[in-house]
Amino acid sequence: MALPDLHSVEDLFDPPQRTKASISPDGTRIAFLAPWKNRLNVWVQDLAPGSEPRPVTADATRTVLRYAWTQDPRWLLYLQDTGGDENWHVFRVDVEDPDAPAVDLTPFPGATTAGLELPASRPGTAIVQLNARNVAEFDLHELDIATGELTLLAQSPGPGEGWLYAGEGRLFAQTLTADGDIALSRRDDETGELHRVATFDGADHPISVYPFEVTPDGTGAWIGSNRGTDHTRLVRLDLATGQETEIDGHPGFDVDARALVFPTLPSPLIRHRRTGELLGVRYYGQRQVIHALDPHFADVLKNLEGLSDGDLAALSGDADGRRWVVSFNHDRDPGATWFYDHSTGESRLLFRSLPHLDPESLAPMRPVTITARDRLELPSYLTLPVGVEPTGLPLVLLVHGGPWSRDAWGFDPAVQLLANRGYAVLQVNFRGSTGFGKAHMRAAIGEFAGKMHDDLIDGVDWAIEQGYADPDRVAIFGGSYGGYAALVGAAFTPGRFAAALDYVGISNLANFMRTVPEAAKSGLVNNWYRYAGDPADPDQEADLLARSPITRVHEIRTPLMIAQGANDVRVVKAESDNIVDALRERGVEVDYLVFDDEGHMFVNPENLITMFRAAERFLARHLGGRKDRA
Repeated sequence: MALPDLHSVEDLFDPPQRTKASISPDGTRIAFLAPWKNRLNVWVQDLAPGSEPRPVTADATRTVLRYAWTQDPRWLLYLQDTGGDENWHVFRVDVEDPDAPAVDLTPFPGATTAGLELPASRPGTAIVQLNARNVAEFDLHELDIATGELTLLAQSPGPGEGWLYAGEGRLFAQTLTADGDIALSRRDDETGELHRVATFDGADHPISVYPFEVTPDGTGAWIGSNRGTDHTRLVRLDLATGQETEIDGHPGFDVDARALVFPTLPSPLIRHRRTGELLGVRYYGQRQVIHALDPHFADVLKNLEGLSDGDLAALSGDADGRRWVVSFNHDRDPGATWFYDHSTGESRLLFRSLPHLDPESLAPMRPVTITARDRLELPSYLTLPVGVEPTGLPLVLLVHGGPWSRDAWGFDPAVQLLANRGYAVLQVNFRGSTGFGKAHMRAAIGEFAGKMHDDLIDGVDWAIEQGYADPDRVAIFGGSYGGYAALVGAAFTPGRFAAALDYVGISNLANFMRTVPEAAKSGLVNNWYRYAGDPADPDQEADLLARSPITRVHEIRTPLMIAQGANDVRVVKAESDNIVDALRERGVEVDYLVFDDEGHMFVNPENLITMFRAAERFLARHLGGRKDRA
């Protein structure tokens, strides 16, 4: 056996030829993201055979990540920030006028859009929350898409709190109680007073209650609830009484909440394009399961899922639910996107995102379950290089961010690059990861640099015991919380790793919490404060510092590579500067890359290529894997 030919870093990290397609409401066109001047922009193409695509956005500075058709197929909306600063503006594109420039509908310097909803009950409008008045508070507005007029619906109830719009002037405040619970209260139209409808245990919802979508009639909301259960199921919340009525659930999986952290992923609720009625629900364990809740959609879903053995990713139907465009998440066939007409049964492959990659040359991602030392089960993923005996391999432990996020099955260019270079790749959903029940999540409280790190070490030990990994050639690599985990690996267990790679990671937990954006600080109560500690309390601050890599720099002897975005507002550049300076003073090897046009998530392809080329060379130097000559 032999490893397949090297895939270049560009093969995996150049912009996809096409991605994230969706069908227009009238079913005549598709929109998708494709390169324009080496940045992903929005393109539109008629579905008629032989039609040519054309770009409708022209951003040569930064890749577009999110866009949406409005109910009127003339208009598209997309979101864009500046250099990764996460101040998201809403832009409008006129599909009927190719020469018209995009219009910034939220042109407020330093402000960001916290939400963008297109309610089926209000065609021609969008609901947005903006912090233009006060950077720490989000006011609710209705946006007229055609004219750009913004109408204030309600001023923010307070820092970190917001509104739920239920149509017909019905507004519900989402606020935090003194104990950190999440309160939902109806606003009296005449007096403005708030009347409590429901309360949710903040400990069960470290980020927020999700999903939380209003029913088409405005009298209820479909929400993810784990009240009285371990797994999150879908219930209907009566907005008058607060009563929860179960709609659907899965015995072993949570409702898929990944889009709460990664808004480019599809919502777990699949809804009718025109009516807003609920068609299906996504659940996610180690693979995805979709439950159809509508008989017509059940027939559609059966035929869609027959198009690929991957997991159904983005899907969009026309206003009649007849014509569909769907893409699939697959570990070795990324972004395969299909057109399907339910009335005729016609289906055809529209494109593959990376057609130059041979699926046979890519490595399968295999779900595995690892048992931690305290018997907690850790759903994980193992990817082994193709073409070599899977024994005694160099191993990269790839740690996800959040930590209230999760690893999932599917194509990951970083995983494929590492496997192609001869590394086994292990991804562990350590305690605190979401999607595996609230007990698994709550097991992380107080365990930063404790049992959360033990879980990662237990994963490495498992891979060694199974014979996959060489114990002397193990690296740890992660971004955001995963970057913190990489630094913890180097500082708290310095003998376990031959190399560590930190991408926008936290070196000082207390400083990190003090420097998050003002609009986010009140939201730390149920996640960072509850799970790690509140730096305003001296005793808790001392504990936070004891769990911070910056206070154990003297223990670090592991070779380090660190990558940082200069415009990162979540993990500020000082988090990386401080530890790099301290290490260099001690003579510890550290490769430090700073990207001036990136924030917390790198998106510009030349920066991703630069970072992963550096990672490839760094790992080859310390673990002995392959590297490209470029």
